[in-house]
Amino acid sequence: MKLCFIMYQGNMYSGGQGVYLHYMTRELVRAGHEVHVISGRPYPRLAEGVIHHRLHTYSFWAFLNGRDEHAYDHSHNPAEFFHPWNFYEFASTRASLASLFFTFSVRAYQKLAELEAETGPFDLVHDNQTLGYGILAMKRLMGKPVVASLHHPLAIDKLNNIREAKNIVGRIQKEIWFPWRMQSYVANRIDMILTGSRNSARSVSSSMDIPLEHIRQTPYGVDHEVMRPIPGVKREPGTILFVGDSEDRNKGARFLIEACARLQHEMDFRLLFKDKKEQDMKVVPPLVWKYGLKRFVEYIPRLSVDELLRLYNSAQVVVSPSLYEGFGLPAAEAMACGTAVVATTAGAFPEFIEDGRTGILVPPGDPDALAAAIKSLLSDPARCERMGAAASEHIRTNFTWQRTAKVTLELYDEVLDRARSSAAMR
Repeated sequence: MKLCFIMYQGNMYSGGQGVYLHYMTRELVRAGHEVHVISGRPYPRLAEGVIHHRLHTYSFWAFLNGRDEHAYDHSHNPAEFFHPWNFYEFASTRASLASLFFTFSVRAYQKLAELEAETGPFDLVHDNQTLGYGILAMKRLMGKPVVASLHHPLAIDKLNNIREAKNIVGRIQKEIWFPWRMQSYVANRIDMILTGSRNSARSVSSSMDIPLEHIRQTPYGVDHEVMRPIPGVKREPGTILFVGDSEDRNKGARFLIEACARLQHEMDFRLLFKDKKEQDMKVVPPLVWKYGLKRFVEYIPRLSVDELLRLYNSAQVVVSPSLYEGFGLPAAEAMACGTAVVATTAGAFPEFIEDGRTGILVPPGDPDALAAAIKSLLSDPARCERMGAAASEHIRTNFTWQRTAKVTLELYDEVLDRARSSAAMR
């Protein structure tokens, strides 16, 4: 099968969609398929055998997130920024994620047409969270079967951001920023939507007005070749680890800080944020100063995979205090490493964490419950070890990227069979 993945930005550090792209394309190549990826900056890290087509885009965020790549890219004339389409892309994407998805999807459409002219037709297009109008054009104008992965509905992000906006101007800015109308329109008109959990499927259906029968679940996996317990690495008592983008309000970092503020007078601990450099973070550092937690907190910027693996293995507890998760990869990775996890009942966590056995689940946005759960584990290292061992076995057995790829290929076949039947009836 000849497949083309579309990804507006695919770096492994851009979020779960970058991780998904890396492992899904790797497993499909290992299964013998020809896999291409059309992506923008920051460019993804792809496995050997995946064919990468790098788009030179002019979005503000591609420039900001991939500024080092832009700085050393001398193949493009700086005057190209002032071409009307390029300038529109740069200016409009500063204020609107919808514009980023729209402009990238149009460029991806053009690139797909070029590739088909050069190398022949693709059997199927798999969009990864873009759902811009250019994706719909691939189906309507090029006749391609198209599926799209929605890792979680952006409508939920929008609501959480609007709730935290400080004034009416902030709320209007968030309303403009999110592209849920375009994504809903496109999602309903392509062949199939894929999500990583049952909860995500229900949330996508209700928030984006997509019939549930148009959505399929392909539970995500963990790379067990990498994420595993390391013999000889000792747990560091009192170490609490947060892995993720704390700037994303959905990740609930504020509630973890508030929980630790309640614990600081009861016990000693270290709170590690595996995120950005402190000076690049806007949400966490002010809260750390507000609650007097400076001596407890350490910021750990980008790590290699091996360094992250050791960090998971040395933490006593990993906390994922999210308000919503379409899957929750850091929690699953920590569990695969045999680390005790505290997460919330929000989103997909209950689908892979059994409360009290493979982790502890608390209500989202509840710092008191979060503090109690963290304290119960930090105070009982033996329970942490038992819970971590059960979690590791559960994740290794039930959540692999090989399984995700197998289920996805079955859904590709379903889409292609429908396309062939439709063509035969014309």
